[in-house]
Amino acid sequence: MSDAAVSPEARADDLLQTMTIEEKAQQVTGMLPVGLLGRDGLIQSQAERRLRDGIGHIGMLGMVGHKTPDRLARIVNEIQRFLVTGTRLGIPAIFHVEALNGVVAPGFTTFPTAIGLAATWNPGGVEEMAGVLRRQARAIGQTFALSPVMDVARDARWGRVHETYGEDPYLTSAMSVAFTRGLQGTDLREGVIATGKHFLGYAVTEGGQNMAATAVGPRELYEVYARPFEAAIKLAGLGAVMNSYSTVEGIPVAANREILTTLLRERLGFTGTVVSDYQTIHHLHERLGVARDAEEAGRLALAAGIDVELPAPHGYGPTLARAVHRGTVPADQLDQAAWRVLRDKFALGLFEAPYVDEDPVVIRAVARQGVDLADRLARQSVTLLTNDGTLPLSRDVRRIAIVGPHADGTAFAFAPYTYTAALGMLGARFRGEGGAMDGVEEMTGEVPDEAIEALIEEVAGPLATPLDDYVRDTYGAQSLAEAVRRGVPDAQVTVVTGCGVVDEEPTDMPAAVTAARDADVVILALGGRGGWFTTAITEGEGSDTANIDLPTNQVTLARAVAATGTPCVGIVYTGRPMALTAIVDVLPALLYGYYGGQAAGPAMADVLFGDVNPSGKLPMSIPRHCGQVPIHHGQPAGTGYRRAATDMHRGYLDMPATPLFAFGHGLSYTTFAYTDLVISSVQVDSEGAVTVAVTVRNIGERAGEEIVQLYFCDQATGVTRPAQELVGFTRVDLAAGAGATIEFTVAMSQLGYLGLGGDVVLEPGPIQVLVGSSSDDIRLRDAFEVVGETAVLHGRRSYLSHVTVGKPSERP
Repeated sequence: MSDAAVSPEARADDLLQTMTIEEKAQQVTGMLPVGLLGRDGLIQSQAERRLRDGIGHIGMLGMVGHKTPDRLARIVNEIQRFLVTGTRLGIPAIFHVEALNGVVAPGFTTFPTAIGLAATWNPGGVEEMAGVLRRQARAIGQTFALSPVMDVARDARWGRVHETYGEDPYLTSAMSVAFTRGLQGTDLREGVIATGKHFLGYAVTEGGQNMAATAVGPRELYEVYARPFEAAIKLAGLGAVMNSYSTVEGIPVAANREILTTLLRERLGFTGTVVSDYQTIHHLHERLGVARDAEEAGRLALAAGIDVELPAPHGYGPTLARAVHRGTVPADQLDQAAWRVLRDKFALGLFEAPYVDEDPVVIRAVARQGVDLADRLARQSVTLLTNDGTLPLSRDVRRIAIVGPHADGTAFAFAPYTYTAALGMLGARFRGEGGAMDGVEEMTGEVPDEAIEALIEEVAGPLATPLDDYVRDTYGAQSLAEAVRRGVPDAQVTVVTGCGVVDEEPTDMPAAVTAARDADVVILALGGRGGWFTTAITEGEGSDTANIDLPTNQVTLARAVAATGTPCVGIVYTGRPMALTAIVDVLPALLYGYYGGQAAGPAMADVLFGDVNPSGKLPMSIPRHCGQVPIHHGQPAGTGYRRAATDMHRGYLDMPATPLFAFGHGLSYTTFAYTDLVISSVQVDSEGAVTVAVTVRNIGERAGEEIVQLYFCDQATGVTRPAQELVGFTRVDLAAGAGATIEFTVAMSQLGYLGLGGDVVLEPGPIQVLVGSSSDDIRLRDAFEVVGETAVLHGRRSYLSHVTVGKPSERP
């Protein structure tokens, strides 16, 4: 029997027996390759010094510098060739990459950021996108992606909301499962291992601050925040998990065996590999002070369940090898972690095929895949918040003013965790603007002059080009103004910035007001700016805000333009909810654009002029004020805005307790009617399933897509439950006058929760059924009764309902 026919697990067992402690310790760490590469490729002396005992992971090759896709493939092959032919055991490396909404390297298709993908409510499209990412990453030898983000985000102050799929555990689970399936594929020898992050509770911290203490208890932590991970593990075979930087009940997750082993492996059934978030182990003693030195930090992390330290050795690598030799770290803990890395490498087929095709024609063709899909997802993400009939705009309009900080920009649509944002960070660092993470020197290790000179030469051209122009040249992106000019070629389009994104940037309000007065219609392009450790941003990693309002100058601009009396449409581009209370009442129509990637401009123009009927729905509630945060539709009875008529609290003294726009909200240019709600049985056994059918008809005059949402409301003995819980959804495309019947089949095991005894259970009792267009636009209601014995669901929960859409019927 050939080696390839033996299981990856058995092959890892055999190889592990031949390895020294030093070689094992190298397999459980990684490196950033900056110091390995000179003008002519691999610096042999650096490779011999840093890779002689092998390496587990090599990270972010495409992010640092500016390497074309075919050059990336050549460099990967050169490093793999050294490892395979120049080390004792010939073990290839895993190259990992960020791929949240595109492979983070120059020249690859960039899709809408994750919160924009969530606004599509289209898991099938996300799975298709992840399949594109799989082929692209594989083409350049990247077999491990540090994506997707499975954090449930409910705090608008947190700077990384845009990386998530929003506030709801069901929607986040559906998207996480879809991404994992698409990325890993059906055979890992042609797939890319997906990494669910950040386990656990990273997005629900004190004050909405990055890396702060997780602010929920164990019940909510499991029922809400662990659910997407568990769904991806059980339904898609999630291959890897990355830890959260936060602390849970006073213990950093990186040192928390209860989280990383008891919960993740024993309760959720995870069998894959746990990799550390960058510098996690360093943080244990340098930031959090729970370890005296690097060795103790490494010992705590390994014992807790972190298999691989990224991005570079601190407590692992040589430090860990010395600790094992001294007996302060059990050898079997190192063996277990190293075995998982070896198993991954065998499963990925790296021993049989460590090299990739270097043909630049083939690689560049793969890098350009997915352009039409990026366009479609960007269009599906656009969310119409309000409309008094101003939209869609007529193509007969002759004078258009496009006003605002995003009127003619392109780069803003590329949020952090895209290559464009990485290039911006690199440029800021070269300009001395503090554009880098703390500790970057330790992460990269010693970098010889030859490598520095090669890097400077590599990025000189791209950094000399304004970022907006770089995006136009590289991705074919158009600004909103450019897209409008192309869509309405006979119109006179005037562009005035008016103000910057943040209040510290220059303003020219008079010019904006003049342009508005002279126009037939004004398009206001407002919103935020994501950044990666740069200045003048409103969100990003480590860039949280206490105030979630639209910046003051933008509010002033919007109100001044609206006061001219010219019909005005507002657009807000942002990755996290911004409080829009100050402008919502003065604008006749308001759209949410997210950060749409390379197709953001044309997607918005198509919606503005009615070529595309908006169908996006909010994946996260938009608060009225930062004082409401966190606010979400799943708040249990008796808290937040889910109050009984007898409750002492009826709302704030100064404003309603409800969100400005609720989860699932999104309007259309047509109207959908909901009728004929039918429940399969008024009594459903606790071990059974229920089918809920509803007919949705487009009663307007134009075709459109509706996202039909199904919510349940359950009550439990002694345990508060969400006032409503999303249990199913689907997109329905209906021509004018057409209708379709949608059937949702929901297993009772999907409704399980932690009972008073700590088991996952479902008790007999009434279930309220709510069907509608959003969480606060419920069109139909009914109920059924769960009967039989209390179901104990440990190990047999279900996560997603099954949906069928009947063939659309014509107008009755």
